[in-house]
Amino acid sequence: MMSSLTINAQDVYKKNVKLMAVDFQFAVVANSKKEGEHFLQIAIDEVKRVEALISSWDSSSQTSLINKNSGVKAIKIDSELFNLIKRSKHISKLTDGFFDISFASIDKIWYFHKPIVTIPDSISIKKSIGYINYKNIILDEKTQTVFLKNEGMKIGFGAIGKGYVAEKVKEKLNSIGVTAGLINASGDISCWGDHPITKTWKVAIINPDKTKNDLASFDLYNSSVVTSGNYENYITINNKRYSHIINPKTGWPSQGIKSVTVFSKNAELADALSTTVFVMGKDKGLNLINQLKNIECLIVDDNNNMHYSKSLKTKFN
Repeated sequence: MMSSLTINAQDVYKKNVKLMAVDFQFAVVANSKKEGEHFLQIAIDEVKRVEALISSWDSSSQTSLINKNSGVKAIKIDSELFNLIKRSKHISKLTDGFFDISFASIDKIWYFHKPIVTIPDSISIKKSIGYINYKNIILDEKTQTVFLKNEGMKIGFGAIGKGYVAEKVKEKLNSIGVTAGLINASGDISCWGDHPITKTWKVAIINPDKTKNDLASFDLYNSSVVTSGNYENYITINNKRYSHIINPKTGWPSQGIKSVTVFSKNAELADALSTTVFVMGKDKGLNLINQLKNIECLIVDDNNNMHYSKSLKTKFN
């Protein structure tokens, strides 16, 4: 959430728009309304450009082409996508596979874009997780190709894509001289530069129980914060909620946590880590975060208890 804004020599111009099937909020600092609207349109265009590259739903995207050729042949791709996949594999290694972009093969078992009335059977789930293994995403630096080793494998960027887009929009706007702004990709927030009035940018952590006030509001400056939760994209079967965040080790939706908020300089990394902690669970997740420099984490469990990483707990106290 952004702070209230008033007119200044420079002002903050905002726009809310639906992109990538989620809500985006853009805020840019500019000298005039015309300049602000120009910057905002560039931001929107950049989201659309990146989506066309990384979307696994767009049959014409390079990501879809990789998936269509799993077990068949390597696909030459743009360096931007190649490097995103390379970083994703690095995070998979760091997290012992609890983060894995090849989880996408399970989308035929669990899906959240249309009604599902019965719980998938364990045999189907076990078969699907057999396709999940980041080590079988073969990258060739010289040819700039990617090959999914086994037929039936799929990659998807649902656990890192919004954070990546936020960073790319920030990078694009920086490159054309936008001195400050904030990107909120449905909970994946990245900001840079001075707010013309308050210097820092006011943001809030949403309470998983939306009937209650935000968990906290705070100032963000040249940094990022990402929240992953089970309260927006889920299905309910027999009065039990199943989150869209799937554990790649088991093939089942993660349980025990309502939301994970990760603070980092980079929204892409924060996005990946928030999903990872959600899947790992409270204890393993906090242990991972406590080993990483300049990364902080807040977890809300199913009993509405809050758990902090070491550095964040000190700040809250």
